Amino acid sequence: MGTNDTLRLALTQAKDQGDPTKNLEHHEHLIQQAAHQDAHVVCLQELFKTRYFPQHQDERFFDHAEPIPGETTDRLSHLATEHDLVIFAPLFEERAPGIYHNTAAIIDTDGTIQGTYRKMHIPHDPNFYEKYYFTPGDTQDPFPVFDTAHGRIGVMICWDQWFPEPARIMTLKDADVILYPTCIGHAEADQAVHEDQQEAWQLAQRAHALANGTYVAAANRTGPEGTLTFWGKSFIADPFGRITAQAPYNQEHVLVEPLDLSLKQDTRRAWPFLRDRRPEAYDSVTKRHITDA
Repeated sequence: MGTNDTLRLALTQAKDQGDPTKNLEHHEHLIQQAAHQDAHVVCLQELFKTRYFPQHQDERFFDHAEPIPGETTDRLSHLATEHDLVIFAPLFEERAPGIYHNTAAIIDTDGTIQGTYRKMHIPHDPNFYEKYYFTPGDTQDPFPVFDTAHGRIGVMICWDQWFPEPARIMTLKDADVILYPTCIGHAEADQAVHEDQQEAWQLAQRAHALANGTYVAAANRTGPEGTLTFWGKSFIADPFGRITAQAPYNQEHVLVEPLDLSLKQDTRRAWPFLRDRRPEAYDSVTKRHITDA
């Protein structure tokens, strides 16, 4: 951990370089940039090694899937050890023949893989045909928090960021930070409302930060890919829900920000949502729908 419980968090925001090998090399360079800015933790964007291929349903894209551990995590483990970094690396995982996941590998400072998080909420909409590719996470602990060398950190992926329940679960597991590697942008048809979409995207996650008194950070890709334009604007929100750092719109960037972890305690004392919770009254939230009957 940094001085006085300060965690220096880095988010990468990058454009697709055209093929997986170039994307891996490019992100290795971005990780090194973050290390040179004294980052402790680096979060890469969702599916960082490929283009955002779920815009289309094409079985050829299954060839991009890879095992964890594997060659990519081996290379990132070397960087983690060299620079004393914790790296959150979202990959297209081949778990077994015919079973694929959208997965974040958590690599600690000694190069070991602490564990993985497999995306739980899988969208299926025009330009985001993810159910064609990804099996939802099915581990016994679906929303783990990882006790890394640089803090207790939870991670979810993109569509997960719109749901309040997982953020609360990670908070109850005492996460210092919740990370959301992301691929979010707008289609040409949505150009007129893309600013409203961006605001809603940030607002949902800022609400998680405030309601839970914890840091929330989203690492988004940027640039045009097919019919989508990924807007970037990766950001960090503090436990009061304030955006404390934000990357530019539609530009590559390595965002590095010191997080004062003592702010978590100060905010929760002023806004005691966790104290005043009534969990015994919340059983209904586990149901799909509640009728009047």
